[in-house]
Amino acid sequence: MSPEGDGNQHDHDPVTTPAAAGAGASAWQARLTGLLAEVSREALEGEDLEAVLRRIVECLVRNLPVAIASIILLDDEGTHFMQEVWAGDVELFPQELAHGWPVSVGAAGRCARTGEAQLINDVDTDPDYISGNSAVRSEYLVPIRHRTRLHGVLNIESTRADFFSEETRSVFDAIAGQVAGAIHLARVVGELESANRKLEQLSMSDGLTGIANRRCFDQRLSAEWEWLAGEGRELALVLADADAFKPLNDAHGHLYGDECLRELARICMRLADGTDDLVARFGGEELVLLLPGRDLAAAQELGERLRRDVEAAAMPHAQSQVAPHVTVSVGVSAVRPSKAMSPDHLIAAADRALYMAKARGRNRVIALEADPKDA
Repeated sequence: MSPEGDGNQHDHDPVTTPAAAGAGASAWQARLTGLLAEVSREALEGEDLEAVLRRIVECLVRNLPVAIASIILLDDEGTHFMQEVWAGDVELFPQELAHGWPVSVGAAGRCARTGEAQLINDVDTDPDYISGNSAVRSEYLVPIRHRTRLHGVLNIESTRADFFSEETRSVFDAIAGQVAGAIHLARVVGELESANRKLEQLSMSDGLTGIANRRCFDQRLSAEWEWLAGEGRELALVLADADAFKPLNDAHGHLYGDECLRELARICMRLADGTDDLVARFGGEELVLLLPGRDLAAAQELGERLRRDVEAAAMPHAQSQVAPHVTVSVGVSAVRPSKAMSPDHLIAAADRALYMAKARGRNRVIALEADPKDA
């Protein structure tokens, strides 16, 4: 047994063992065949890998006269056992052995080190056996391997010294193969899900600045609009545009212009401190902050902080008619979303406010309440 356990108790019905002859032996063989089929079904079902493995060990304990059945998984390096799923009558172990252990410990470790099945007919004589139940007399451990990768060990412990016949061991060998297939499938699925999540994140990110892109912004705006309409709360928008950006690129080069946009994105990210705030690249040199739950005054104050922080960054701009450094014009809008309006009203108000900020000399913040007539 591995160094793990919590004292759960499982009762076992008497079962004819492989030592029986005639009709009893046939019944036992039929039972083992049925067990393989049941384990195979369990390996293909389940919400997640741990649920699948738990159902498998519970199936073994439920159908066979075994005291303990466990599946012990290795870490990626194969040097430590990091997870155990088990069923049966298990006594408590010292706390220091309860949360992961190296393969240098125990009979399970010996199985992992050698990569070979381990049959222990008498646990009292095995130097590596770690007791999980004082009534256990024999143990069989099988490597769980898919192709060349060792995933862990299937551990079966019985109160009978004669339980692990050649026929019984062959069934557990087959079950270990089924478990290996279930683990491999779960990991493949997990890797595919992770890859899909990364692709989704990439599709929602702006390649230059690393913040959200317009597609992500549009989706979030729509979702927040619907949510806040039901909550009766406000939604604000801060639209910032780098002043005289084309002359900046012409004078300093596009690489410098790109770095200025990245710095603007970093400044916006520092200011977006709300749990649901979103910073996105709206288009070109325009960045937008979506601020759920903020009113016009709060959004205007944030827009002013943004303007000041950009000035304080002092990014040189030799061709600006506003200042010797990069500045931004900011349009702010806010509204209480409703079904009678659309998110376009909020964008239109912020865009109109931004136009006014530019018309009044740039490097300033203008705020406007959204008006249904704006869109």
